[in-house]
Amino acid sequence: MKKIVIFTMLVGLLSSCCSMKNTGDRDTIVITGKIITLGMTTFQYGTHMIDAENKTYALKSIKIKLDDYIDKSVTLKGKKVAGYPLEGGPELIEVSEISSK
Repeated sequence: MKKIVIFTMLVGLLSSCCSMKNTGDRDTIVITGKIITLGMTTFQYGTHMIDAENKTYALKSIKIKLDDYIDKSVTLKGKKVAGYPLEGGPELIEVSEISSK
């Protein structure tokens, strides 16, 4: 009986370790463009926008003060926020890194 309990615990431990996946950079998006202030919009999320390759993205960031990059060409890294876009709005990106050109 003791061997069965130990075996069951070992299988549970190994299966939980295997199910933990490192997503790495798969979810990271890199965008180059010009940051603008988010004015009046039909959607209600994000604080800034960026136009890149004929696509618009809404931006937000906890780490970076995006106001410092208004009207500047930048390259930024971030992750798409789950659950967006809403009602025809743009995708929402949580910005984690930014560099000016």
